[in-house]
Amino acid sequence: MRQRNIAKEERSKIITEAIQKMKGKIPEIASSHVSSRVLQTCVKYCSQTERDAVFDELKPHFLTFASNKYAIHLVTKMLDNASKKQLAEFISPLRGHVASLLRHTVGSVVIEHAYQLGNATKKQELLMELYSTELQLFKDLASMKESRLVDVISKLNLQKGSVSRYMASVIQPILEKGIVDHTIIHKVLIEYLSIADKTSAAEIIQQFSGPLLVRMIHTRDGSRIGILCVKHGSAKERKKIVKGLKGTVGKTAHFQYGSLVLACIVSTVDDTKLVAKTVIRELQTILKELVLDKNGRRPLLQLLNPNCTRYFSPDEMASLSLSISSLNAMGELEVNRETKSLKDEESSDKDNSGRDVTMAEADGSASSETLQLVEGGKKDPSIRRQELLVGSGLAKNLIDMCSENAEELLRSNFGKEVLYEAATGGSGGILQQTLGDELNALHEAIASVAAESKSEGSEKEHVLENFHSSRTIRKLVLDNPAFAATLWKKALSGKCEQWAQGHSSKVICAFLESSDAMVSKLAKEELQPLINRGILKLPEKKQPANEG
Repeated sequence: MRQRNIAKEERSKIITEAIQKMKGKIPEIASSHVSSRVLQTCVKYCSQTERDAVFDELKPHFLTFASNKYAIHLVTKMLDNASKKQLAEFISPLRGHVASLLRHTVGSVVIEHAYQLGNATKKQELLMELYSTELQLFKDLASMKESRLVDVISKLNLQKGSVSRYMASVIQPILEKGIVDHTIIHKVLIEYLSIADKTSAAEIIQQFSGPLLVRMIHTRDGSRIGILCVKHGSAKERKKIVKGLKGTVGKTAHFQYGSLVLACIVSTVDDTKLVAKTVIRELQTILKELVLDKNGRRPLLQLLNPNCTRYFSPDEMASLSLSISSLNAMGELEVNRETKSLKDEESSDKDNSGRDVTMAEADGSASSETLQLVEGGKKDPSIRRQELLVGSGLAKNLIDMCSENAEELLRSNFGKEVLYEAATGGSGGILQQTLGDELNALHEAIASVAAESKSEGSEKEHVLENFHSSRTIRKLVLDNPAFAATLWKKALSGKCEQWAQGHSSKVICAFLESSDAMVSKLAKEELQPLINRGILKLPEKKQPANEG
């Protein structure tokens, strides 16, 4: 059956014959160490009718197979090929056993597989069973539209304390066995933290402060748990989280959700020496690779321009702004105690042995327009950013890398944004004071690429005519007068007429649109005659800059 050089017809004939011989004994064969592999191969290559016949024979035994280490492979394969009706028939027998199966190393894989394949209703059915005994017993209560646990509790008038205790009894055995890789568990944990009291929430954070968290942050809810642990953990717990990432920072940065946790760490953890040693150092070794990657560039962009909605979607900004309500309200005594012990907490060698939960100043009523990342640390954000970006040497290496690869980054859909932030000196001009010479060198490098002559026969578009790069250069002209002056002198002065059409014309027009009088004055003398002759057309709603 497994031979690659066998004809399809021959294989089908062998499989049909094998299934006929197995008929009536399929459950027994499925749980056997050796023969289950034969059945798996049959299911992989057989017709849909034959697969349905196997499914029907296995149906009464699904619950038993869900925790059988040999049958699990067959079950997951059957689920992958199951129709909606068959999937529902598989999930139905699991009712009442979801919690116990999640505690089982093999069973948890089956539950996760069913959860991933199920629609919103089926997912909700599996989740509801982990929330409370009432929802486990009454099926009609489970089939409701509310997806958030707080809404379910509100609608059904459930006792919040009772739900919290039940969930704790379900979650703790799972965590003790270290079964934390599955999305269904991440979802349950997030819902639990939304209703947990202060002590219970703090215990969960304490359990995840370490290498365990690394296994979770590849999913949406897992990364949210990671962000909450970073923001609400004490200095000692944050230290464990950062140390737990050692050796995996580069890999984590390439994940969509893992990059958010790194962005949170560089914006929250006050022990900048530890972050620089563990996180920044690993990022520096693969700078170019990160800059050209959609997710990898995010920790860098978070340092260059914190919480910028250009680089983070509304959902990602919401994740970065999450907080645990029970841990937000700290008494004055706790605030004073944490402030007093700040120096001890920042030290890498002398950590507080006490468990102080850090305050995250989150306001649930904050408008979505002004959504900001909640700062969990006590150090001034600008000082933390300066120490991580400039003090660690990251900024210098980043600018040097951008200068060496200016043309490639300009043409890159993702790299151009890091190049722009670096060339403008970062938000607040954080790089200007100490790295002025390096920034000038970067401006020169970009201008040199733009100064290359336009060759008619070349397959590669000139950077001034390329869609992505022309817009990045235009933006730099508008936002950075120093760059505009360098570009004009090195690449455009006396050559504007050849760039007056297409995408390059937007770069030329940017000089007249600039709010800086010197930039406008630079170009006006050469550009005005082109406008008068109709060669250069200004964008609509923009008038020629006659002032100055």
